[in-house]
Amino acid sequence: MKSNKLKLVLIFLLIAIISLQTACTAMVVGGAAAGAAVAIDRRTAGSIVEDENIEIKFTHAYFQNKQVHEKTHINATSYNGWLLLTGEAPNVTLKGQIQDMASNITNVKRIFNEIALSSPTSLRSRSSDTYITSKVKAQLYSNNSTKGYHVKVITENGIVYLMGIVSESEANNATEVVRKVAGVKRVVKLFEYQ
Repeated sequence: MKSNKLKLVLIFLLIAIISLQTACTAMVVGGAAAGAAVAIDRRTAGSIVEDENIEIKFTHAYFQNKQVHEKTHINATSYNGWLLLTGEAPNVTLKGQIQDMASNITNVKRIFNEIALSSPTSLRSRSSDTYITSKVKAQLYSNNSTKGYHVKVITENGIVYLMGIVSESEANNATEVVRKVAGVKRVVKLFEYQ
């Protein structure tokens, strides 16, 4: 009996050690990928951190307002201090309240309120948007004319929003590539031009 318990304990320890190694490897690989993304990003490291802070602050404010949160579906994406609001709100009043939340966040330079006036989209629609985003990113990365660009891609209800710091020719190249991706209804450019 003791022998079986000892074997069982050893098996659990072995599984735990393997799990830790796998998690550490994933963390190192994930960290390296994030580092590579930062290396080609045209924002400063401080801007990247501030964009994360803006998104966190908005999300906190949004979830604190239960009345707004329960009736809407909102996503906030910040890029170099420009804040894009996407999703759905059933009326203009709620859309305005969400805009006000965003306006109260420090270091937001500009707000793009692209919230549609409708009931929140279904999980199926959101899954489709995630799939479209992945296809768009793959096309941007694999296309020789857009491979080195760092473009933030956001998809909401088939509409693809592109954010980044690019030249006009880079913006045009990226837009042309994205327009050809299956499932994309429209492309909205929210670029800062250098």
